[in-house]
Amino acid sequence: MKINTYEDIALIEREAKKDYIDRHSAFVYCENTAKTGEMFKVKVKVGNQYKHPDDFDHYISYVQLWNAETMLAQTTLVAGAMGGVPGNVEVDFNIVPQKKLKLTATAYCTKHGLWQSDPVEVEVN
Repeated sequence: MKINTYEDIALIEREAKKDYIDRHSAFVYCENTAKTGEMFKVKVKVGNQYKHPDDFDHYISYVQLWNAETMLAQTTLVAGAMGGVPGNVEVDFNIVPQKKLKLTATAYCTKHGLWQSDPVEVEVN
């Protein structure tokens, strides 16, 4: 399966391509430091400036959080989970880190495949 990644949409001229890339891309939001053994919140948002459809045949079916090559968590969605209107899927994951993290998120669109975020490194003290 091909894994799609984000491109800086500020560098893209065609509006349709900006929309396509942005609304499918996963973004990881969290603090850059965490404490060993304590709950740590990681937000994953799919899309930033553009909203993704929530149609019967075109929706985000899952969002995963990874630490390097280890999947930490997954949320599965069904068509209509966003009320049947375009929106940005947002998922909060709470993890308990034991060592340095290299987090990435993936989101799967039922029409346009798998999309992976840029990695986010977190120091764990």
